[in-house]
Amino acid sequence: MAARPVVTRGVASKGVASKGFASKGLFIAGTDTGVGKTLIACAMLHGFAARGLRVAGMKPVAAGAVRRRGVWHHDDVMQLCAAANVDAALASVNPYCFAPAIAPHIAAQEAGTTIRMAVIQKSYLRLERNTDLVVVEGVGGLLVPLGGRLNAVDIPVRLDLPVVLVVGLRLGCLNHALLTVAALQARGLHLAGWIANRIDPAMARATENLQALRARIKAPLLGTIPYAQNPQSRRVARMLDIERLQQQLQRRPDTCD
Repeated sequence: MAARPVVTRGVASKGVASKGFASKGLFIAGTDTGVGKTLIACAMLHGFAARGLRVAGMKPVAAGAVRRRGVWHHDDVMQLCAAANVDAALASVNPYCFAPAIAPHIAAQEAGTTIRMAVIQKSYLRLERNTDLVVVEGVGGLLVPLGGRLNAVDIPVRLDLPVVLVVGLRLGCLNHALLTVAALQARGLHLAGWIANRIDPAMARATENLQALRARIKAPLLGTIPYAQNPQSRRVARMLDIERLQQQLQRRPDTCD
């Protein structure tokens, strides 16, 4: 596992009273890798910070780190740190970081490391103590193996987090999205909402695909993000229905919607 620097480049904000959230965290899942989870997670950090909340990002497991000036960095993690407004130790933001950009269970095995949920939970609780909301970004798709019988979906289950699903609009997204929703339901997780991210500008019948998803996913659509070659998370934040998401986070349903 890559060696880590100590502190993120967050800017500590003034204390904010409790916002009445049923959960102080939120898990960002994706229908696949490369669908825009980091973009959406950062946009949500900006959006909630603009509403006066103390926010921090977390990516429990990351693969594909690069070495810069003797320190290992992962781009997704650095983006989350930059979007946060609370200082946090990088070891808490990203407890497991691996150099090769491969499946995390393979990267962990090659590094001689075992990814443990107890470590992830302890890191999350450290972040939770100093924030109003922690936005936790998953790795790959929802059922990506982390090692042994552990999968990415076990993170929101163990941390008891509501989920926002990022659907990458491209050919095959209907099956990927609906299978992911079914997996969330099977684990009893609350789907607080979903976001349609247009990642393929040449996708045929994108509007019709979006309509099919809206008819089948029984959770609020929180935003439709148009394709952009270099999307900016602050701009994307203005496209998200943060108010509706905040309402979703202030309730604790007995079962997955």
